[in-house]
Amino acid sequence: MTSPQSRRTILKALACVSLAGAGFAVPAGAQSFPQAFSSFSVDVSVLKAKGLGPFADLVGAAALDELQRSFADRVDPRGPRLVLRLTGVFLTSSPDNSSGYRDRGGGGGNSGHDAVEGEALAVGRRGEVLASHPMLAVRDVNTSILTPDEQGRAVQVAQHYVRWLRRQI
Repeated sequence: MTSPQSRRTILKALACVSLAGAGFAVPAGAQSFPQAFSSFSVDVSVLKAKGLGPFADLVGAAALDELQRSFADRVDPRGPRLVLRLTGVFLTSSPDNSSGYRDRGGGGGNSGHDAVEGEALAVGRRGEVLASHPMLAVRDVNTSILTPDEQGRAVQVAQHYVRWLRRQI
């Protein structure tokens, strides 16, 4: 049986399916996010608590690598730390890449979507959270069901999440 929190995150992911590869951001409120950061880190403790273990480390490493690459021009030693707390990784069980074809009857493929959910935090020198930006990024799966490549898809969706984060903050 899934918890209400799990159901809610699954429902959010399903609601974003119609976005077909676009990033979906939850409004961050009135907080102004800093534009420069002294360092980057990724917290995957929530994923590990959910039992993802080494898979969580893989996703975290991919996200950290992409953070350092995507935000390389926004490094300033005087800025706060940018901490990415990942709280959910959703990989479709049906990675069929047939979504592009639609027959005359309006039918089509049963394409799946992968998603990462998390929150970007700007953390000050004393450990205080200066700003928060929760986000869910959804990506179309472009692979065959015969070769699902879960690790590769997890890396790709983590990179996708960070690239959308760069656009959002």
